[in-house]
Amino acid sequence: MGSSKLIGIVMLVVGIILLYFGYQSTQSVGNQLTEAVSGRFTDETMWYLIGGAAITVAGAFLTFLKK
Repeated sequence: MGSSKLIGIVMLVVGIILLYFGYQSTQSVGNQLTEAVSGRFTDETMWYLIGGAAITVAGAFLTFLKK
């Protein structure tokens, strides 16, 4: 197993964890109230979701597509 594949697996796991925390944050009462009033999630929640998605995609690329 190459080092890029190992880094890809680690990034994939970290990205999924960040997405999980972002999803949990969207389900909180405070965040749902903020979304109801302003129409968007808090900045912290958005960073979890965007960062988690980006790291997951990069990790999947390194794990499955790069040779």
